[in-house]
This record gives sequence, structure tokens and C-alpha cells, in this order.
Amino acid sequence: MRRFFCDNALYWLECFHFDGLRLDAVHAFLDRSAQSFLEQLVQEVGALERRLGRPKLLIAESDLNDPRLIREQAAGGIGLHAQWSDDFHHSLHALLTGERAGYYADFGQLEDLACALRQGFVYAGRYSEYRGRSHGRPLSEVPLERLLGYLQNHDQIGNRALGDRIGQSLSVEQLELGAALVLCAPFVPMLFQGEEWNASTPFRYFTDHQDVGLAAAVREGRRREFAAPGQAPEAVPDPQAPATFDASRLDWAEQSLPEHRRVLDWYRALVRLRRREPALRSSDAPLVEAVETAGGQRWLQFRRGSLLVVANLSVVAVRLPVVRGASLLLGSEGARLTERELGLPAWGVGILRTDGSSLAEPGGE
Repeated sequence: MRRFFCDNALYWLECFHFDGLRLDAVHAFLDRSAQSFLEQLVQEVGALERRLGRPKLLIAESDLNDPRLIREQAAGGIGLHAQWSDDFHHSLHALLTGERAGYYADFGQLEDLACALRQGFVYAGRYSEYRGRSHGRPLSEVPLERLLGYLQNHDQIGNRALGDRIGQSLSVEQLELGAALVLCAPFVPMLFQGEEWNASTPFRYFTDHQDVGLAAAVREGRRREFAAPGQAPEAVPDPQAPATFDASRLDWAEQSLPEHRRVLDWYRALVRLRRREPALRSSDAPLVEAVETAGGQRWLQFRRGSLLVVANLSVVAVRLPVVRGASLLLGSEGARLTERELGLPAWGVGILRTDGSSLAEPGGE
């Protein structure tokens, strides 16, 4: 069975020319072998890389917050190339949406997002209310570029009752702020299909099970899981219904509509900036400062080389004194920089080039 799975992975990578594979839920692998399946897979993919002369990637999904997965085998790790960073996603999602149900109960503080940007894992031995125990361990020497950062993905959308994207519950300003943090963070950015123009189509959980009993069990399981008080179970889409799949198709024509074009232009500007500025592609841990004031202002700044990313995560505008000579490379609509001050609207973000100084405390507006 182990040989079957290794050969299957090698087949996709060599014969279908995949650049890499995402390994689902490796935290659920129960493997007490002297050499684990994942270690063997890493070694065999490495041999394939050398034979083909081009890199092949193995990226894990794991909720263990265990750096051994992505630590080099020579240093005692499993040796996977990267893993998804749910702590970064959950921190950002909870701040932008205000959601606190399920695992989001462990997040929602500004310092959580600051912690994710500084060290990757928020839960690195910290007590988790959701799990009822201490969780995770520090990344330590593992570089932050071994983590993938994202605002949304197929799990975080498809595992919602209606498959609604984050853009359905956010303003355009909040969505643009979230995108800026993803593309300026020290992680490898990952975008979900249609995210770049704020696609309005859902991404629903759909299946094509041929076993009638299994199909019924999945349908009823979804409805039990998501049925809210006062909501009819039938409101949860049937995974087996063709209409559930059809509703999830992207509407590519949306890109030409003004409200979607604005988001697409913002993503393109962020990608161009990231490509142009090597500091935004560095795996160095950023210097991060998070500030909350009694007046309801909540903002965060982090430095990437000579660049400073400043995000206003509050419903009120902020004015922040800046050092002379700073320049605004990219900013939200309404962001303004003068010789002495950076002004950010509610949920605004600015990316500045500075001489290395941080900003001062905010002023009201």
C-alpha cells in the first residue's frame, strides 16, 4: 500500500508534469513506522527532482503546528517543503469578519495577527480554549517561507454551509486590506480561484458519490452539521445535486464590472510590488507592532527591509506621524501621505518606503 501511494505521487509529478502536491490532513496520518510514509515520500520525490533536474514540491495541510513536518530531514524533521498556515488565516479572518464560532474562538485579538506575522504559529505551546489544551510548538529555526499564507482557500469556503466567500461579508476596503497583508507577509502567498477579482459565485461542497447510501449519509451529515436554529435543513445545499456544482462555477465576465475590476487592479498592483521589491519576498521575520487605543483605533505595522506596511483594522480613520522623506508606494483609496503624516481611512492600508523608522502613536480624526 505504501508503494502504491508513493508511485501514485511520482506519477502525477512526472507524467502529468505537476509542480507539486498538497497533502491533505497529514495530522490524521497514524504512522508509527521507523521511517514514516511522509519521510519516504520526501526522499523519493527528491530522487525524482534530481533525475528530472527541476524542483517538485510537497506541501502539507496540518493543524498540529509541529515544525518537524517542514524541518529538513538532516535536522531531524520530515522534510516537507511547506505547510499551510491556518493560524495566520484564522487571525486575519477573525479580525476582518468578527466571526468567533468554532476554531475562530481562539482568535480575534490584534496581537494574534501580530504574533502570526512575527513567528508563524500563534499557538506554539499556548493554551487553546477551542481544543481545551495547550497546542503547538515554536517554529524556531524553520524559515517563515516554509508557511503558506492566505485569506481564503477551498476548505475555508467549501466547509461553510452555503460555500460563501469572504468577500460576501466584507467591504471592498476590508478585502483589499486582507489581500495586502497576505501579499506583504513573510509567507508564500496563496490565492484561491476568483479571489483576485472578488468573485461573487460561491464554492459549495459538491460530491459525485455513486454509492446511494454514502451519498445520503453525506447529505444528512452536512445538514446536521450546519443547520442553524430556525433554519430548515433543506437550506443547506445538497452536495449531490448538479445545481450545487453549477452554482460554484466562476463567472469570468465579472472581471469587467467596475466593482470587481477595482479588486483585480488592487491584486495586480500588489503582485507587481511584490515582484519589484525583494524585501517582500524575504523570509526574514518582520518587526511588528500592534496598537489599540481607548478611542477604538486599532492598527498594525510591520517592516520588510526598507518597506513599512501599515494597516488600520478599525472602523475609524487614523492619522500617524511619519518621518521626513517617506514615500507611499501603494495605498488604499483615501490613504494620504504628507511630509509629516500618514492618513488611513477605516480599514485602510499603506505600504511605504522609509529610512527604517517606525510610525508614532495615532491621532484622532
